[in-house]
Amino acid sequence: MVTEARSGRVGRSSTSKEPYAAGAVTSRDGTTIGYRQIGRGPGVILVQGAMGTAANYDQLARALADDFTVYLPDRRGRGMSPREYDAGHSIEREVEDLDGLLSRSGAELVFGLSSGAIITLEAARALPSVRKAAVYEPPFYLEGVPIDEIARFNDEIRRGQLASALVTVSNIVRLAPGFLAAVPRPLLALATRGFLRLDDRRGSGQYAPVRELLPAMRFDFKMVVDRGGSITSFKAVEAEILLLGGTKSPRYLKNALDALGTILPRVQRTELEGVGHEAPWNADRGGSPELVARSLRGFFREDRA
Repeated sequence: MVTEARSGRVGRSSTSKEPYAAGAVTSRDGTTIGYRQIGRGPGVILVQGAMGTAANYDQLARALADDFTVYLPDRRGRGMSPREYDAGHSIEREVEDLDGLLSRSGAELVFGLSSGAIITLEAARALPSVRKAAVYEPPFYLEGVPIDEIARFNDEIRRGQLASALVTVSNIVRLAPGFLAAVPRPLLALATRGFLRLDDRRGSGQYAPVRELLPAMRFDFKMVVDRGGSITSFKAVEAEILLLGGTKSPRYLKNALDALGTILPRVQRTELEGVGHEAPWNADRGGSPELVARSLRGFFREDRA
């Protein structure tokens, strides 16, 4: 396993003012999938995880744009790709969404974060058009999917109890600081209501409001439930895969990467020093996009002159 540490800036400056082009494709079930496009060179599609839109990947896209044409779709249910959640949703629909953009763009390279990494791996298994894929910490719960907590989250969203739902999300994804585990849930919900009011009042700038993003997490959790902790089907993946993760990320995410490293036929592994699960996001959202871009650039370009 390769370990990479933070370093200076690489590639295109993330402060570049190059404008995006905008586009959309229609998925097989009629859902419109909107996307941004920037850069020049071979096509790379960045598949977001939960609680984000294309805007969260702005600096990563700009860091890659000197060498690649970068496509940033909004997954269904958020941003440029509105879609009401229904219980019939499945990972197959998400792969169809990605397939539509792969066909439109001619891209053969895909990167996915978190639940977007699960989509990316499934696409690499099912679609011959994916030649290389990089995945950052797909959330496979090898020790057992937290079904009860996910059901609680879905019920809280249905009831409009967004503050409680956000607390439940924290319990499921295990990304909050450890000391919060000792805080009683009613106090956490009270603090979260204050956070939501602040987000409503000040706005989110380029980012989607939390109140819009939370309901879309039902799509993400449905995929996690459908896939469970099973990763054996990925033995059939023929594409080259890069497994990425951070030294500060939770143990269950590292365990998933360890397991995938023993299953995938053509795999590399890189651990990024000093970062966590949010590393691919913009720096003002806690990310280290230049560090992630360096790994992606090396992997996606290594067989090119």
